[in-house]
Amino acid sequence: MIARRIAGCSFGRATPHRLMQIGAFGAVFHLLLALSLTIALMKPKPATAAGPIRIVAFGDSLTAGFRLAPGEAFPVRLERALRAKGVAAKVDNAGVSGDTTAGGLARLDWAVPDATDIVILELGANDALRGVDPKVTRANLDTIITKLKAKGAKVLLAGMLAPKNWGEDYARRFDAIFPDLAQTHGLALYPFFLDGIALRPDLNLDDGMHPNAKGVDVIVERILPFVEKLVQDAAVKP
Repeated sequence: MIARRIAGCSFGRATPHRLMQIGAFGAVFHLLLALSLTIALMKPKPATAAGPIRIVAFGDSLTAGFRLAPGEAFPVRLERALRAKGVAAKVDNAGVSGDTTAGGLARLDWAVPDATDIVILELGANDALRGVDPKVTRANLDTIITKLKAKGAKVLLAGMLAPKNWGEDYARRFDAIFPDLAQTHGLALYPFFLDGIALRPDLNLDDGMHPNAKGVDVIVERILPFVEKLVQDAAVKP
């Protein structure tokens, strides 16, 4: 409307007063145009689809898939199970066979990207097998958890139980590490990573220590509700 009024003005017959009116109309027009552009830029942009939840399984041979085919390892089976539930997730395998909590701490910065949403922390079994002082294991895990939280990742702590050959005192101190750290840091705890498969020949390799493909499926089935809960908490915002 303002533009039409300006276009209809006759500059040939304009008086100084008329020119002042035209100038005023032009100023208002440009002001309204600038205001409309500002409002348009301030409007929220349509939300883009969120990417998949980024999960890192950070552990030892139990995570890595010792002597298993690539498609049988825990991270692969977990990702498949999550997607079957309609959860868009990418689970990276950051397991290293033979790794201790000290080894995990040493490689943490490059093994777990900063953009990770969830970390499944599965370390400690090799510490127990080697008889590492539980104080050292606890300190290493405590530092790992602190660093992961600083990255903004949610942590699912997978517990482990010590073998009895080191004695009851060692087992008591070692086994207490995981619930203590979960309580201290406010973490989700999966009490025993090998729950349901330990001492089951049909679910383990011939070494009696590492799960076979069927054993991995049992682990995934049992840990899945814990992971799903963290996925809900760590849902990626658009």
